[in-house]
Amino acid sequence: MRRYAYAWITLGFFLVSLILHWFFGWRTFQDEALQHGQTPEFAGYVDEMLRDTFENWQSEFLQLLWQVVGLAYFLYVGSPASKENDDRMEAKVDALMRMVGGDRADELIRDLDRHYLREHGHAQPHGHDEELVRRAGLPIGRN
Repeated sequence: MRRYAYAWITLGFFLVSLILHWFFGWRTFQDEALQHGQTPEFAGYVDEMLRDTFENWQSEFLQLLWQVVGLAYFLYVGSPASKENDDRMEAKVDALMRMVGGDRADELIRDLDRHYLREHGHAQPHGHDEELVRRAGLPIGRN
């Protein structure tokens, strides 16, 4: 539950706003029908609200969804524009470690990749930085 808290909160905001939109839409629909001397019919209200809701989703929600999900997907799959800088930087750092680290460099690079879960294309540190620094033989510093 905590892992996807942002998604759950967003879904909650979405549902509350949708329910309030339909509630206040019904009240407005009733008032307009009564002003014209008609009895408000739920079927007419549903048709009008579905049209308004989908019109809003089409112009805003779907557009935003495509931008966020589409860009995140292309960033994840590694389009040239998304991974160019990270991969280049990582290759340079690996090369420098091999130049300076000698025989231990490849072992240290494998440890770092395993630690930061880089084997599948994205880093996710899990909080054992001091252990890696100690294994590399570097002093532990605090910022």
